[in-house]
Amino acid sequence: MIHFELTTLPNGLRVIAHEDNTTGMAAVNILYKVGSRDEHEDHTGFAHLFEHFMFEGSVNIPHFDTPLQYAGGENNAFTTTDFTNYYELLPSKNIETALWLESDRMLSLAFDDALLEVQKNVVMEEFKEYYINQPYGDVWHRLVGLSYQVHPYRWPVIGKSLEHIAQVKLQEAKDFFYKYYRPNNAILSIAGPLRAPEVFQLAEKWFGDISPGQPVERNIPAEPPQTEPRFLEVRAKVPVNAIYKAYKMCARTDTGFYAADLIRDLLSNGESSRLYQQLVKEKKMFSIISAYLTETVDEGLFVIEGKISDGVSMDDADRAITSVTDTLIHDAVSDRELAKVKNKIESYITFSEVNILNRAMNLAYYDMLGDPDGVNKEAEKYKAVTSMQIQEASARIFSPKVCSTIYYFAEK
Repeated sequence: MIHFELTTLPNGLRVIAHEDNTTGMAAVNILYKVGSRDEHEDHTGFAHLFEHFMFEGSVNIPHFDTPLQYAGGENNAFTTTDFTNYYELLPSKNIETALWLESDRMLSLAFDDALLEVQKNVVMEEFKEYYINQPYGDVWHRLVGLSYQVHPYRWPVIGKSLEHIAQVKLQEAKDFFYKYYRPNNAILSIAGPLRAPEVFQLAEKWFGDISPGQPVERNIPAEPPQTEPRFLEVRAKVPVNAIYKAYKMCARTDTGFYAADLIRDLLSNGESSRLYQQLVKEKKMFSIISAYLTETVDEGLFVIEGKISDGVSMDDADRAITSVTDTLIHDAVSDRELAKVKNKIESYITFSEVNILNRAMNLAYYDMLGDPDGVNKEAEKYKAVTSMQIQEASARIFSPKVCSTIYYFAEK
Protein backbone atom coordinates (compact mmCIF):
# COMPACT_ATOMS: atom_id res chain seq x y z
CA MET A 1 0.00 0.00 0.00
CA ILE A 2 1.39 3.38 -1.04
CA HIS A 3 0.09 6.06 1.31
CA PHE A 4 -0.10 9.58 -0.07
CA GLU A 5 -1.73 12.97 0.28
CA LEU A 6 -2.74 15.26 -2.56
CA THR A 7 -3.43 18.94 -3.01
CA THR A 8 -3.90 21.34 -5.91
CA LEU A 9 -2.18 24.72 -5.92
CA PRO A 10 -4.17 27.80 -6.99
CA ASN A 11 -2.38 27.75 -10.36
CA GLY A 12 -3.67 24.24 -11.05
CA LEU A 13 -0.53 22.21 -10.27
CA ARG A 14 -1.49 18.91 -8.66
CA VAL A 15 0.95 17.90 -5.90
CA ILE A 16 1.20 14.39 -4.48
CA ALA A 17 3.23 13.65 -1.35
CA HIS A 18 4.34 10.16 -0.32
CA GLU A 19 6.28 9.92 2.94
CA ASP A 20 8.95 7.24 3.29
CA ASN A 21 11.28 7.51 6.27
CA THR A 22 13.25 4.36 5.44
CA THR A 23 15.48 6.20 2.98
CA GLY A 24 17.58 9.32 2.87
CA MET A 25 16.77 9.83 -0.80
CA ALA A 26 13.94 11.79 -2.38
CA ALA A 27 12.31 11.35 -5.76
CA VAL A 28 10.87 14.37 -7.57
CA ASN A 29 8.68 13.49 -10.52
CA ILE A 30 6.81 15.88 -12.78
CA LEU A 31 4.40 14.57 -15.39
CA TYR A 32 3.13 16.85 -18.13
CA LYS A 33 -0.08 15.73 -19.79
CA VAL A 34 1.26 16.09 -23.30
CA GLY A 35 2.36 13.40 -25.72
CA SER A 36 2.41 12.70 -29.42
CA ARG A 37 -1.40 12.50 -29.53
CA ASP A 38 -1.46 16.26 -28.86
CA GLU A 39 0.40 17.04 -32.08
CA HIS A 40 -0.94 18.09 -35.47
CA GLU A 41 -0.48 15.56 -38.24
CA ASP A 42 1.64 18.05 -40.20
CA HIS A 43 3.82 18.93 -37.20
CA THR A 44 4.70 15.70 -35.40
CA GLY A 45 7.56 14.89 -33.03
CA PHE A 46 7.14 18.02 -30.86
CA ALA A 47 6.61 16.25 -27.52
CA HIS A 48 9.67 14.06 -27.98
CA LEU A 49 11.73 17.03 -29.18
CA PHE A 50 10.78 18.90 -26.01
CA GLU A 51 11.90 15.98 -23.87
CA HIS A 52 15.39 16.80 -25.17
CA PHE A 53 15.02 20.57 -25.37
CA MET A 54 13.96 20.89 -21.71
CA PHE A 55 17.48 19.86 -20.70
CA GLU A 56 19.08 22.73 -22.59
CA GLY A 57 18.63 24.94 -19.56
CA SER A 58 16.62 28.01 -18.64
CA VAL A 59 17.20 31.73 -18.75
CA ASN A 60 18.68 31.52 -15.24
CA ILE A 61 20.34 28.08 -15.33
CA PRO A 62 22.33 27.44 -18.52
CA HIS A 63 23.20 23.83 -17.71
CA PHE A 64 20.38 21.84 -16.12
CA ASP A 65 22.49 18.85 -15.07
CA THR A 66 25.32 20.70 -13.34
CA PRO A 67 23.56 21.89 -10.14
CA LEU A 68 21.88 18.50 -9.82
CA GLN A 69 25.20 16.68 -10.02
CA TYR A 70 26.65 18.96 -7.37
CA ALA A 71 23.68 18.00 -5.18
CA GLY A 72 24.41 14.29 -5.65
CA GLY A 73 21.42 13.70 -7.90
CA GLU A 74 20.54 12.13 -11.22
CA ASN A 75 17.72 12.71 -13.68
CA ASN A 76 16.08 11.51 -16.85
CA ALA A 77 12.89 11.77 -18.88
CA PHE A 78 10.73 9.87 -21.34
CA THR A 79 7.90 10.65 -23.74
CA THR A 80 4.86 8.54 -24.61
CA THR A 81 1.84 8.96 -26.82
CA ASP A 82 -0.09 10.43 -23.87
CA PHE A 83 2.35 12.17 -21.51
CA THR A 84 5.92 13.29 -20.89
CA ASN A 85 7.67 12.48 -17.62
CA TYR A 86 10.72 14.09 -15.97
CA TYR A 87 12.32 12.97 -12.73
CA GLU A 88 15.17 13.55 -10.30
CA LEU A 89 16.54 11.28 -7.59
CA LEU A 90 18.78 12.93 -4.99
CA PRO A 91 19.54 13.12 -1.24
CA SER A 92 16.43 14.44 0.49
CA LYS A 93 18.38 17.24 2.17
CA ASN A 94 19.02 18.65 -1.31
CA ILE A 95 15.46 18.30 -2.60
CA GLU A 96 15.09 22.02 -3.18
CA THR A 97 17.76 21.82 -5.87
CA ALA A 98 15.45 19.59 -7.92
CA LEU A 99 12.42 21.77 -7.23
CA TRP A 100 14.38 24.89 -8.17
CA LEU A 101 15.50 23.32 -11.45
CA GLU A 102 12.06 22.01 -12.41
CA SER A 103 10.21 25.19 -11.49
CA ASP A 104 12.74 27.39 -13.24
CA ARG A 105 12.49 25.62 -16.57
CA MET A 106 8.69 25.60 -16.28
CA LEU A 107 8.80 29.35 -15.67
CA SER A 108 11.57 30.48 -18.02
CA LEU A 109 12.84 27.84 -20.43
CA ALA A 110 15.62 29.26 -22.61
CA PHE A 111 14.41 29.66 -26.18
CA ASP A 112 17.28 30.11 -28.57
CA ASP A 113 17.62 29.16 -32.23
CA ALA A 114 21.06 27.65 -31.74
CA LEU A 115 19.93 25.49 -28.81
CA LEU A 116 16.88 24.34 -30.73
CA GLU A 117 19.00 23.38 -33.72
CA VAL A 118 21.29 21.30 -31.49
CA GLN A 119 18.38 19.26 -30.15
CA LYS A 120 16.71 18.96 -33.54
CA ASN A 121 19.93 17.41 -34.84
CA VAL A 122 20.11 15.05 -31.86
CA VAL A 123 16.55 13.85 -32.46
CA MET A 124 17.11 13.50 -36.20
CA GLU A 125 20.19 11.37 -35.58
CA GLU A 126 18.12 9.21 -33.23
CA PHE A 127 15.47 8.93 -35.94
CA LYS A 128 18.06 7.79 -38.48
CA GLU A 129 19.74 5.34 -36.11
CA TYR A 130 16.64 3.56 -34.85
CA TYR A 131 14.02 4.08 -37.55
CA ILE A 132 15.81 4.44 -40.88
CA ASN A 133 19.12 2.56 -40.66
CA GLN A 134 17.96 -0.21 -38.32
CA PRO A 135 16.59 -3.47 -39.80
CA TYR A 136 12.80 -3.47 -39.38
CA GLY A 137 13.15 0.11 -38.07
CA ASP A 138 10.20 1.34 -40.13
CA VAL A 139 7.80 -1.28 -38.77
CA TRP A 140 6.20 0.83 -36.06
CA HIS A 141 5.63 3.73 -38.45
CA ARG A 142 3.91 1.35 -40.83
CA LEU A 143 2.00 -0.63 -38.20
CA VAL A 144 0.38 2.31 -36.39
CA GLY A 145 -0.30 3.97 -39.74
CA LEU A 146 -2.12 0.83 -40.83
CA SER A 147 -3.98 0.37 -37.54
CA TYR A 148 -5.24 3.93 -37.10
CA GLN A 149 -6.87 6.07 -39.78
CA VAL A 150 -7.67 9.36 -38.01
CA HIS A 151 -6.42 9.18 -34.40
CA PRO A 152 -2.99 10.76 -33.64
CA TYR A 153 -1.75 7.35 -32.50
CA ARG A 154 -1.21 6.74 -36.21
CA TRP A 155 2.29 8.22 -35.96
CA PRO A 156 5.11 7.22 -33.58
CA VAL A 157 6.21 9.32 -30.63
CA ILE A 158 9.38 10.38 -32.45
CA GLY A 159 7.28 11.77 -35.31
CA LYS A 160 6.17 10.82 -38.79
CA SER A 161 9.25 12.01 -40.66
CA LEU A 162 12.62 13.69 -40.40
CA GLU A 163 11.18 16.69 -42.23
CA HIS A 164 8.72 17.43 -39.44
CA ILE A 165 11.56 17.67 -36.94
CA ALA A 166 13.84 19.63 -39.26
CA GLN A 167 11.14 22.20 -39.99
CA VAL A 168 10.32 23.12 -36.39
CA LYS A 169 10.59 26.90 -35.94
CA LEU A 170 11.41 28.66 -32.68
CA GLN A 171 8.01 30.35 -32.46
CA GLU A 172 6.25 27.02 -32.98
CA ALA A 173 8.30 25.58 -30.13
CA LYS A 174 7.34 28.49 -27.88
CA ASP A 175 3.66 28.13 -28.71
CA PHE A 176 3.76 24.39 -27.94
CA PHE A 177 5.58 24.98 -24.65
CA TYR A 178 3.28 27.69 -23.35
CA LYS A 179 0.23 25.62 -24.21
CA TYR A 180 1.20 22.34 -22.57
CA TYR A 181 4.09 22.84 -20.11
CA ARG A 182 2.08 24.85 -17.61
CA PRO A 183 1.30 24.08 -13.96
CA ASN A 184 -2.38 23.42 -14.72
CA ASN A 185 -1.32 20.66 -17.12
CA ALA A 186 1.21 19.02 -14.77
CA ILE A 187 1.38 16.65 -11.82
CA LEU A 188 4.22 16.93 -9.30
CA SER A 189 4.80 13.87 -7.12
CA ILE A 190 7.41 13.73 -4.39
CA ALA A 191 8.45 10.65 -2.43
CA GLY A 192 10.91 10.61 0.44
CA PRO A 193 11.39 11.34 4.14
CA LEU A 194 9.25 14.48 4.09
CA ARG A 195 5.82 14.96 5.64
CA ALA A 196 3.00 16.07 3.36
CA PRO A 197 2.68 19.60 4.81
CA GLU A 198 6.37 20.18 4.13
CA VAL A 199 6.03 18.89 0.58
CA PHE A 200 3.05 21.14 -0.09
CA GLN A 201 4.88 24.13 1.39
CA LEU A 202 7.90 23.50 -0.84
CA ALA A 203 5.69 23.09 -3.89
CA GLU A 204 3.99 26.40 -3.14
CA LYS A 205 7.37 28.05 -2.59
CA TRP A 206 8.86 26.97 -5.90
CA PHE A 207 5.83 26.65 -8.20
CA GLY A 208 3.11 28.79 -6.64
CA ASP A 209 4.03 32.01 -8.47
CA ILE A 210 4.05 30.43 -11.93
CA SER A 211 1.04 31.58 -13.91
CA PRO A 212 -1.27 28.86 -15.23
CA GLY A 213 -1.81 28.53 -18.91
CA GLN A 214 -5.14 28.43 -20.68
CA PRO A 215 -7.11 25.24 -20.00
CA VAL A 216 -6.01 22.62 -22.51
CA GLU A 217 -8.90 21.74 -24.78
CA ARG A 218 -8.31 18.53 -26.66
CA ASN A 219 -10.28 17.81 -29.80
CA ILE A 220 -8.72 14.47 -30.61
CA PRO A 221 -10.62 12.73 -33.41
CA ALA A 222 -12.20 9.44 -32.39
CA GLU A 223 -10.95 6.46 -34.34
CA PRO A 224 -13.85 4.87 -36.27
CA PRO A 225 -14.50 1.20 -35.54
CA GLN A 226 -12.40 -1.13 -37.64
CA THR A 227 -14.73 -3.46 -39.52
CA GLU A 228 -12.39 -5.51 -41.68
CA PRO A 229 -8.84 -6.83 -41.57
CA ARG A 230 -6.02 -4.73 -43.03
CA PHE A 231 -2.87 -6.02 -44.69
CA LEU A 232 0.43 -4.61 -45.86
CA GLU A 233 3.40 -6.33 -47.48
CA VAL A 234 6.90 -4.88 -47.11
CA ARG A 235 10.11 -6.03 -48.75
CA ALA A 236 13.47 -4.84 -47.46
CA LYS A 237 17.04 -5.88 -46.82
CA VAL A 238 16.50 -7.53 -43.43
CA PRO A 239 17.85 -10.83 -42.07
CA VAL A 240 14.65 -12.92 -42.07
CA ASN A 241 10.94 -12.74 -42.79
CA ALA A 242 8.84 -11.29 -39.98
CA ILE A 243 5.17 -10.89 -39.19
CA TYR A 244 3.41 -8.19 -37.16
CA LYS A 245 -0.21 -8.39 -36.07
CA ALA A 246 -1.88 -5.46 -34.27
CA TYR A 247 -5.34 -6.02 -32.81
CA LYS A 248 -7.51 -3.15 -31.58
CA MET A 249 -8.16 -3.36 -27.85
CA CYS A 250 -9.63 -1.24 -25.08
CA ALA A 251 -8.08 1.83 -23.48
CA ARG A 252 -5.83 1.64 -20.41
CA THR A 253 -8.61 2.84 -18.11
CA ASP A 254 -11.16 0.29 -19.34
CA THR A 255 -11.97 -2.59 -17.01
CA GLY A 256 -11.16 -5.01 -19.82
CA PHE A 257 -7.52 -3.95 -19.75
CA TYR A 258 -6.69 -6.38 -16.92
CA ALA A 259 -7.91 -9.43 -18.81
CA ALA A 260 -5.99 -8.25 -21.88
CA ASP A 261 -2.79 -7.85 -19.88
CA LEU A 262 -3.16 -11.36 -18.46
CA ILE A 263 -3.73 -12.68 -21.99
CA ARG A 264 -0.48 -11.04 -23.01
CA ASP A 265 1.30 -12.90 -20.22
CA LEU A 266 -0.37 -16.19 -21.09
CA LEU A 267 0.91 -15.81 -24.63
CA SER A 268 4.31 -14.28 -24.16
CA ASN A 269 5.75 -14.07 -20.65
CA GLY A 270 8.75 -16.38 -20.52
CA GLU A 271 9.63 -19.74 -22.00
CA SER A 272 6.57 -21.43 -20.51
CA SER A 273 4.21 -19.09 -22.38
CA ARG A 274 1.99 -20.44 -25.13
CA LEU A 275 3.53 -18.73 -28.14
CA TYR A 276 7.04 -19.76 -27.15
CA GLN A 277 6.16 -23.33 -26.22
CA GLN A 278 4.08 -24.08 -29.29
CA LEU A 279 5.65 -22.03 -32.07
CA VAL A 280 9.29 -21.73 -31.04
CA LYS A 281 10.08 -24.81 -28.98
CA GLU A 282 7.71 -27.45 -30.40
CA LYS A 283 6.97 -26.50 -34.00
CA LYS A 284 10.10 -24.38 -34.51
CA MET A 285 8.21 -22.04 -36.82
CA PHE A 286 9.65 -18.91 -35.22
CA SER A 287 13.08 -18.06 -33.89
CA ILE A 288 11.52 -15.45 -31.61
CA ILE A 289 7.96 -14.31 -30.96
CA SER A 290 6.44 -11.91 -28.46
CA ALA A 291 3.29 -10.00 -27.54
CA TYR A 292 2.78 -6.61 -25.91
CA LEU A 293 0.16 -3.91 -25.31
CA THR A 294 0.44 -0.21 -26.07
CA GLU A 295 -1.44 0.71 -22.85
CA THR A 296 -2.75 4.00 -24.22
CA VAL A 297 -5.30 6.43 -22.80
CA ASP A 298 -7.47 5.95 -25.89
CA GLU A 299 -8.15 2.71 -27.75
CA GLY A 300 -4.90 0.74 -27.87
CA LEU A 301 -3.25 -2.17 -29.64
CA PHE A 302 -2.46 -5.75 -28.72
CA VAL A 303 0.58 -6.61 -30.83
CA ILE A 304 2.06 -10.00 -31.69
CA GLU A 305 5.31 -10.03 -33.65
CA GLY A 306 7.77 -12.72 -34.60
CA LYS A 307 10.79 -13.59 -36.72
CA ILE A 308 9.95 -16.56 -38.94
CA SER A 309 12.19 -19.59 -39.30
CA ASP A 310 13.70 -20.50 -42.67
CA GLY A 311 11.41 -22.64 -44.79
CA VAL A 312 8.20 -21.50 -43.10
CA SER A 313 5.82 -19.59 -45.34
CA MET A 314 4.25 -16.32 -44.25
CA ASP A 315 0.74 -17.79 -44.55
CA ASP A 316 1.66 -20.77 -42.36
CA ALA A 317 3.21 -18.48 -39.77
CA ASP A 318 0.09 -16.31 -39.72
CA ARG A 319 -2.19 -19.34 -39.34
CA ALA A 320 0.01 -20.69 -36.56
CA ILE A 321 -0.39 -17.50 -34.53
CA THR A 322 -4.15 -17.62 -35.04
CA SER A 323 -4.26 -21.25 -33.95
CA VAL A 324 -2.69 -20.27 -30.61
CA THR A 325 -4.92 -17.25 -30.00
CA ASP A 326 -8.00 -19.31 -30.96
CA THR A 327 -7.38 -21.68 -28.06
CA LEU A 328 -7.88 -18.75 -25.67
CA ILE A 329 -11.27 -18.10 -27.27
CA HIS A 330 -12.55 -21.66 -27.38
CA ASP A 331 -10.95 -23.32 -24.34
CA ALA A 332 -11.09 -22.14 -20.75
CA VAL A 333 -7.73 -21.36 -19.18
CA SER A 334 -7.00 -23.69 -16.30
CA ASP A 335 -7.01 -22.34 -12.76
CA ARG A 336 -3.37 -23.29 -12.41
CA GLU A 337 -2.22 -21.44 -15.55
CA LEU A 338 -4.27 -18.37 -14.71
CA ALA A 339 -2.97 -18.32 -11.13
CA LYS A 340 0.58 -18.53 -12.45
CA VAL A 341 0.33 -15.38 -14.58
CA LYS A 342 -1.57 -13.55 -11.84
CA ASN A 343 1.21 -14.35 -9.38
CA LYS A 344 3.81 -13.03 -11.80
CA ILE A 345 1.98 -9.74 -12.16
CA GLU A 346 1.46 -9.43 -8.41
CA SER A 347 5.19 -10.02 -7.88
CA TYR A 348 6.01 -7.38 -10.49
CA ILE A 349 3.71 -4.85 -8.82
CA THR A 350 5.20 -5.58 -5.39
CA PHE A 351 8.75 -5.34 -6.70
CA SER A 352 8.05 -2.04 -8.47
CA GLU A 353 6.92 -0.52 -5.17
CA VAL A 354 10.30 -1.19 -3.56
CA ASN A 355 11.89 1.62 -5.55
CA ILE A 356 11.03 5.09 -4.25
CA LEU A 357 11.31 6.60 -7.72
CA ASN A 358 8.82 4.07 -9.11
CA ARG A 359 6.36 5.03 -6.38
CA ALA A 360 6.62 8.72 -7.29
CA MET A 361 6.22 7.92 -10.99
CA ASN A 362 3.28 5.59 -10.43
CA LEU A 363 1.39 8.08 -8.29
CA ALA A 364 1.68 10.72 -11.00
CA TYR A 365 0.76 8.22 -13.72
CA TYR A 366 -2.38 6.99 -11.98
CA ASP A 367 -3.39 10.55 -11.18
CA MET A 368 -3.07 11.29 -14.90
CA LEU A 369 -5.38 8.31 -15.54
CA GLY A 370 -7.91 9.83 -13.13
CA ASP A 371 -7.32 8.09 -9.79
CA PRO A 372 -3.99 8.29 -7.92
CA ASP A 373 -5.21 5.57 -5.55
CA GLY A 374 -5.40 3.29 -8.58
CA VAL A 375 -1.81 2.37 -7.81
CA ASN A 376 -3.12 0.52 -4.74
CA LYS A 377 -5.95 -1.25 -6.58
CA GLU A 378 -4.10 -2.88 -9.44
CA ALA A 379 -3.26 -6.20 -7.81
CA GLU A 380 -6.87 -6.81 -6.75
CA LYS A 381 -8.15 -5.97 -10.23
CA TYR A 382 -5.86 -8.60 -11.74
CA LYS A 383 -6.86 -11.14 -9.09
CA ALA A 384 -10.54 -10.59 -9.89
CA VAL A 385 -10.20 -11.61 -13.57
CA THR A 386 -11.91 -14.95 -14.25
CA SER A 387 -11.27 -17.62 -16.84
CA MET A 388 -14.56 -16.68 -18.50
CA GLN A 389 -13.42 -13.05 -18.77
CA ILE A 390 -10.20 -14.25 -20.42
CA GLN A 391 -12.25 -16.05 -23.07
CA GLU A 392 -14.57 -13.09 -23.61
CA ALA A 393 -11.67 -10.63 -23.90
CA SER A 394 -9.83 -12.98 -26.28
CA ALA A 395 -12.88 -13.15 -28.55
CA ARG A 396 -13.03 -9.34 -28.68
CA ILE A 397 -9.31 -8.77 -29.17
CA PHE A 398 -8.51 -11.55 -31.63
CA SER A 399 -11.40 -10.91 -33.98
CA PRO A 400 -9.96 -10.87 -37.54
CA LYS A 401 -11.89 -7.71 -38.43
CA VAL A 402 -9.95 -5.60 -35.90
CA CYS A 403 -6.52 -6.92 -36.92
CA SER A 404 -3.91 -5.10 -39.00
CA THR A 405 -1.14 -7.36 -40.32
CA ILE A 406 2.24 -6.65 -41.88
CA TYR A 407 4.10 -9.32 -43.80
CA TYR A 408 7.73 -8.17 -43.74
CA PHE A 409 9.66 -10.09 -46.39
CA ALA A 410 13.44 -10.30 -46.45
CA GLU A 411 14.79 -9.53 -49.89
CA LYS A 412 17.13 -12.20 -51.14
